[in-house]
Amino acid sequence: MSSESLVTVIRRLVDEYSLRTPQRLKLVDAYLVYVMLTGIIQFAYCALVGTFPFNSFLSGFISCVGSFVLAVCLRMQTNPQNKGQFRNISPERAFADFIFAHVVLHLIVINFIG
Repeated sequence: MSSESLVTVIRRLVDEYSLRTPQRLKLVDAYLVYVMLTGIIQFAYCALVGTFPFNSFLSGFISCVGSFVLAVCLRMQTNPQNKGQFRNISPERAFADFIFAHVVLHLIVINFIG
């Protein structure tokens, strides 16, 4: 596979994504990228510097992983292509579930820090 064909594939992927993906899903995708990068930075910091306050590292990393999982669930439930699988769940209900689960997740994370 040449580099030109790789560039063509990536360009087509970006064009299709920008044309066919609704604005709400792009916002959720941006949040997913942010949470993933935060988790990677925390893990790299832990690997380079050390894990002295281990509960703090675990709390932060579990928060990132949990937030990522909850955001993927939100994306799945609000995606118009998945309407058949989530007939009884409106986008507003999915967002309310997302917020409630985040509150519970962060209460647990704060409790774990000590």
